[in-house]
Amino acid sequence: MASKTSHFEFDWWVVQKRALHVAIFVLVVCVVASGVTLYVWKFGNPLKRAVLQNDAGAGARFISFDGNVRVIHAATREVVVASNDIQLYPGDTVQTEADGRARIAMADGSTVVVRPNSTIIIRDNTSSEGGKRSNVHVVVDSGQMLVRTPEQSEGAKNIVETPKTQNQLSGQTQASFGVTSEGTEEIRVNAGAVEATNRNGERASLREGEYVAINRSGTISKPQRLLEVPEPSQPRDLERITVGVSGSANVSLRWQKPQTGMPAFYRVEVATSPFFVQEGKVIERDQLAATQFSATDLRPGAYFWRIRASASSGQTSDWSEPLKFIVLSQSGSGSVSVSRLTSAYLGGDLYIIRGSSIPGTNIAVSGRETVAGADGNFQVQITAAAGVREVMIEATNSQGNRSQYRVSLSRSG
Repeated sequence: MASKTSHFEFDWWVVQKRALHVAIFVLVVCVVASGVTLYVWKFGNPLKRAVLQNDAGAGARFISFDGNVRVIHAATREVVVASNDIQLYPGDTVQTEADGRARIAMADGSTVVVRPNSTIIIRDNTSSEGGKRSNVHVVVDSGQMLVRTPEQSEGAKNIVETPKTQNQLSGQTQASFGVTSEGTEEIRVNAGAVEATNRNGERASLREGEYVAINRSGTISKPQRLLEVPEPSQPRDLERITVGVSGSANVSLRWQKPQTGMPAFYRVEVATSPFFVQEGKVIERDQLAATQFSATDLRPGAYFWRIRASASSGQTSDWSEPLKFIVLSQSGSGSVSVSRLTSAYLGGDLYIIRGSSIPGTNIAVSGRETVAGADGNFQVQITAAAGVREVMIEATNSQGNRSQYRVSLSRSG
C-alpha cells in the first residue's frame, strides 16, 4: 500500500515596513469613519449642537437702570449691584427696590422693563440658527414687568410666567404683568396678543386693548376693555412755577381722560422723588371724579406728579410717566455750588455722573435730570458717543439760581 505525502507550499511576500504602517492607518481611519457614521445616524450631528450652543450667544444685558437694582446669580448665589458689564443667565434673579427700575435686552430682541419693588427670574434666554429660533422665558415673582417683543419667526417662543399663569407672547406685543402682595395678578395688553393659561389649564386669549385679572385661586376673569393711562397736560414737564406772596405755590394739575376704557375716578400723587417712595410723597389724593386737582401750599423745590385711572369694575390703569415741575422762590442771584464731580464709564456709550450739592438742587446733564438727595449726593446715567470728551452740567436751586459745570469723560479704566 502506497503512502500519501502532503505538500504545503508557501509564497513569501516581502512587504516594506512603511506600507504596513499605511495599511494600519487606513484600517483605523475606516473604523473611526464607520463609528462616526453610525453615531450620526443614531444620535444626530453633534457639531450641529455645538453650533447652536455657540449661536446662543451671551446672556441678557442691562440696557439701563436707575436706583437700587440687584442681581442674584444662580450659579454662585452671589448678590451684586446691577451694572452694564453683568450678563444674566438662566436662574439669575433681578430685584428692584422702591427707588429702582431696570431695562433688560433679551436674546430674541425683546425688551423687559422691571418696575420698582419687583422681582423677576430669568428661566431661559437662548437664540439659535442665526436668530430664527429663540426661547425666552421670564418669571415675574412679584411686582410688575413690562415686555415688548419684536417681530418673531416661526420657531420663536417668548414666555412670561407668574405664580398663577403662563403666558405666550406673540410678535410685536407690548404687555405688562403684575403680581400683588395680596396674591392677585393682572395682565394688560397694549399691543399684539397674549395666550394666558392658569395652573388648572384654563386659557384666555388676550388681544390689543384687553385686560384680565387673576384672583387668589388662580381664576382668570373674562377679558375686558383695557383702561389706558390718563394723559397729563399741565404743568408741562420741567415747567417752572414761581411762589406767590405767601412764599408757597398753588399748582393746578390737569389731565386728559384715557383714550380707551371708562374711568370712574382718578388718583393723583405728588412727590419729591421720581420713584414716589413713601417718605417722599407730598400729596396722595384718591377718588377724584374731575380731570383736575389743585396742589396747594407747595414750597420751593422740585416735584414729580403722576396720575392713574380706575374703572367701576375694579380695573386700574398703569401710572402715567412722572412729570417734573419746579417751584421757585422770587428771583435771586448767586451761584449754585456743586462739588466732587466725577464720571465713571459703564460700557458702550453709558456713563454715570456723580457729585454733591445742596439737598433738592436740580441737576441736568445730556437731557437727563435728577435731584440731589437729603445727603446732597446725586448720580445720573447718561449716554455719550465715543468722540465726546466732556459734558455740561447745569445746577438749579429752589431760588432759581443756576450754575454750569463741566466734567470730563474717559473710557479708560
